[in-house]
Amino acid sequence: MSTGKEEIELEDDVTADDSEDAAVATVEVAKTNLTKRRIIDNLLEERRLNKQLAEYDFDL
Repeated sequence: MSTGKEEIELEDDVTADDSEDAAVATVEVAKTNLTKRRIIDNLLEERRLNKQLAEYDFDL
């Protein structure tokens, strides 16, 4: 056991901070890409529905 008089050496892990920043940047890019993909999907769905509506036979 420690007597309390010994100094504890702490290592500063600089790479951990860098990897956390990189992880945050990666998450932000992923969110941005997902948002763009959803916007594209919504536009394609809207175009498909407009095409179906234009082709629909209202004289049933």
